[in-house]
Order: sequence, then structure tokens, then C-alpha cells
Amino acid sequence: MLATLVAIALCIADVAAQPGARQPGDYPLTADSRVQAGVPHGRLEGPFEFHSRVFAGTVRRYWIYVPVQYDGSRPASLLVFQDGQRATNPQGSLRVQNVLDNLIHRGEIPVTIGLFITPGNRSAHYPDDLGMSNPDHRAEEYDALDDRYARMLVEEVLPLLDARFRLADDPAQRAIGGTSSGAICAFTVAWHRPDVFGKVISMIGSYTSIGYRPAQDGKPMVPGGDLYPGLVRKSPIRPLRIFLQDGANDLDNEHGHWFLANQQMLAALHWANAHADSEGDRGPRYDVAHAWGDGGHSDAHGGALLPDILRWLWRDAPTAAEPPAG
Repeated sequence: MLATLVAIALCIADVAAQPGARQPGDYPLTADSRVQAGVPHGRLEGPFEFHSRVFAGTVRRYWIYVPVQYDGSRPASLLVFQDGQRATNPQGSLRVQNVLDNLIHRGEIPVTIGLFITPGNRSAHYPDDLGMSNPDHRAEEYDALDDRYARMLVEEVLPLLDARFRLADDPAQRAIGGTSSGAICAFTVAWHRPDVFGKVISMIGSYTSIGYRPAQDGKPMVPGGDLYPGLVRKSPIRPLRIFLQDGANDLDNEHGHWFLANQQMLAALHWANAHADSEGDRGPRYDVAHAWGDGGHSDAHGGALLPDILRWLWRDAPTAAEPPAG
């Protein structure tokens, strides 16, 4: 599947070289992301409102995707996606539920339950007029490097799913993903809890200084996501399978340079593996793939790649015809 992703990237580059053939950032969805005749549709439940104890004073929405093939006889894999309002948008760039419908139907990934969750909003009820816009507590949750968001998911939200569905316990059967700040949030969850999530989807990840706060008024400095490449190099390797996507025309602002930041992440992950090899370390290695394009800060490229990303993440997993470990 990695070869397929490389081939896609080469094809895009070849097309881009032809004058007038496409504009930078143009990444049309493939049939795998569209509703297909003869493919049964899983049900999308929600939105449900959820008030977190970890992030007191906030409310968020979440949706649950249940594939037709799920009957509870076998433990299902799990995919958690941040910015759930965009992940479930039937006219958006991601259309995650369509991708799951198509890939599960063909047995290309295991039967997978989806959890699509928004960031929190500081209000008693989630505003009905937000649409695809970001709730007002997004940066505090998504761009922080501490374990609060991971604790909210693992201790508060996932038990809601465990009460209704039979989910695989193996972290290799659990993926978490997102775009932009949702991507660094997904990485942070897996970084803190690799015992729960073994796969990460990172699209246009904000490995930049959005979360940074200088020391002031007796409070210590709060680090930002630009610290991650150094943390990866100086920390024990987590048993994670990670896909990174970004574009050469991504943001460059006071928080950082997104494309360079993602390249730094990739370099750090590769260095950590090489260093462990040189030391004869018998521990885990990062399983990493990436796709660089020419897009800006957009979900388009990641959305077009999502079917192949999921195939790559679950390339060695039991399919719909076989029970995942649980």
C-alpha cells in the first residue's frame, strides 16, 4: 500500500507538470470516498451532546458510525476522528463514513466502529449555528501537549462506546486521526496512550507553537507542538504506526511553518528508528509513511488519500471475514 501512495504522489507530480492540467491543491475524491451503488450504508448515530469532567464547563458533540457488518459476534476495530462535524460532512473533503462503508464492504479493512467528536465549546449546550466552524475551546484542547484530552477520551468517552459495542482491546486495532490541530491532538493522544491507540492519521498537522504560552505571573512556560520533534528524538519509541500528510503551500505564520514542521516530525521519527537500530535496541520502532503534496491548509489532499491511508494502516489486520484480536 505504501507503493500505491508513492505512485499516487508521482502521478500527481506528473499531472502538475502539464500546463493547465490542474491547480496546486486540486485533489478530487476517488470513488472510494463516494457513495457506491450496491454498498450498504452503515448508520451514523447522533449528534449526541457530552459534558466532560476533564474539561469542565465545556460541551461537545459526537457521532457514532456503525457498519452494517457489525453484529457484536466479534470485536470491532475503532477509528476516532477529531473535528467530527467536518469528518461527517456529506459534502466535505473527508467523508469518513463513505470510506468506511466502501472499504469494509470489500474486506479491505476490518469491521470498524467510528467515533467522530468535536472540540468542546464553553456553553451549556452545543450551539446549533456553528455548522462547520470551530468551537471556542478547540485550541486549548487540541494544541496542548499534556494528557487531558487523552484522559477525556479514554476515561469518559470510550466507556460510552464500550457499554454498547464490543471493541477490540488491541491498540493495533485502534486508530485516531484528524486534520490541522486535530492531527496534533490525535498524535498527542497516541503519544500518551499507545496502550489504547496504535495508529495515527495526521493530515496538515499543526506541529507548531499554537499552544505555546510564555512564563508569566508566576506561571511556568507552556510548550507548543513545535517541541514534538525534539521529544520524539529524546523519548523512548512508542509502538505506533503513523501516517503524515501535508502540502508545500501550507501555512507560514507567527505560529510556525506547517510544511517544515511536518518534515521535522518525519525526520525525527526516522532518526529515532535509526538510532535504536544503531544501539541494538530490541524495542519497538515507529512504522511511518507520508505523502507530501502541493496543497495549502486544506483537507482536500488528505481526504483524497484517506482510503489508501486506511488500507495502509490496516494492511496486516484481519479483514471483515476474520476476527481482530481482542
